[in-house]
Formats: sequence, structure tokens, C-alpha cells
Amino acid sequence: MGKSETVRAVSNKEIVMDLVKRMPENASLHDTAREIEFVAGVREALGELDRGEGVPLEEVEKRLPKWVAK
Repeated sequence: MGKSETVRAVSNKEIVMDLVKRMPENASLHDTAREIEFVAGVREALGELDRGEGVPLEEVEKRLPKWVAK
């Protein structure tokens, strides 16, 4: 899709159908489910950012040492 084209909202069903088409023929159901879960998480996070619910980088930098195992 070129930059000049209008970006349309893609339904969850369309996303899953595209993902399944791209999976290797020998992909397990578990692998497919993990991919769907990953895409769902990314879409949820992008929605949160669009709504202004993100965490500022400075706050992440403060929290990061607590999240990283020593």
C-alpha cells in the first residue's frame, strides 16, 4: 500500500484470515494461536496509545530496572 492510498480499518476477521494464510503449512494450532495472541496484543497496545493511555518513555526508563532480572 502506497503512502498516498487511504488506510482503511481492517477487521479482526480479516487480520486472522491473512495471518493464517501466511503461516507455514506445517504450523501447529498452538503456533497459530500464539501468533493470533501476539497480533491481538499489538492491536490492543496501539489502541491504548491512540487513546493517550500510553506510558511516557521517561516513566518506562524509571520502571525498567525493576522489570529486568538481575
